[in-house]
Amino acid sequence: MNALPCEHRYAHRCGPTPLVSVSLEGGPAIWCKLEFMNPSGSTKDRIARYILEKAWRQGKLCAGDTVVEASSGSTSIALALACAQMGLRFVAVMPEGVSSERVMIIRAYGGQVRLTPRDQGIRGSLAETERYAQECNAFLPRQFANLDNAEAHRVGTAREIVDQLPGGLVHAVVSGVGTGGTLVGLYQGLSEAGCPVVPVLARPVNIRQQPEVECCSFSARIPGVVDSLSRIFAEAELPDLQTIEVNDEVALGTARKLMRRGFPIGPSSGLNFAAAVAMAQKLERSGQACPTVVTVFPDRMERYFTTELFHDPS
Repeated sequence: MNALPCEHRYAHRCGPTPLVSVSLEGGPAIWCKLEFMNPSGSTKDRIARYILEKAWRQGKLCAGDTVVEASSGSTSIALALACAQMGLRFVAVMPEGVSSERVMIIRAYGGQVRLTPRDQGIRGSLAETERYAQECNAFLPRQFANLDNAEAHRVGTAREIVDQLPGGLVHAVVSGVGTGGTLVGLYQGLSEAGCPVVPVLARPVNIRQQPEVECCSFSARIPGVVDSLSRIFAEAELPDLQTIEVNDEVALGTARKLMRRGFPIGPSSGLNFAAAVAMAQKLERSGQACPTVVTVFPDRMERYFTTELFHDPS
């Protein structure tokens, strides 16, 4: 087992991020984990460092090696930062059309960006990642299938929530699903801590889409939340899983309201919060007094400046 070099071992530490109670317009209070306060600005810092450090200790990585990952944004940014600190090369494979801010941030950390055809989406990026990694003998984090993704949240984020929450009791945990690691890991960790927690999938929908399209994919207007890609989510045991659908206009509007409250967040934070409010109201209607609902604000606003989030019609 290879020990991490001292100069890398204590760099890029993630968490504990704050857990704060937030309410909007007289609605129920939701406990929100401010993951945008991690070093690169998102919850993906946790999985990037966890996966890379474990691979390093197992001898699968050493200084100068190349890491390649398919990601539309936050995971690539987190991996670019971690690789810069660990002396690794990083190549992000992303669909054309991702915001220029994300590309700029990755390159600022010394990472390379390979763009795949826009019409192929993230699936095209995944296929190119496998091909390119084989060509250059690179390490693949495989965020959609690697169980260490969820493990990072089970042993880290979930334990922080239990320690930070008054009483340490959670009735529901809410998250959108991209890789599925956040929702799966939080549910596992909170359940192990003894919480009677219900896992809740926040699903963005675009009412302007045709029904046959809507049933097959989440709304593309909320970056990072995708359907049918995550083996982690598909194979996880999530008893009593509930799904809360949120109109993507509501998700974007909620994100803007949260920004005006001083939270520098992205669109998925609006999605998560709106779904968490709906879940809290559902629990109250079922007779649960003052339910404790926890969600995550996954990332920071600067990677969305040129996106629809900042084209506020009001």
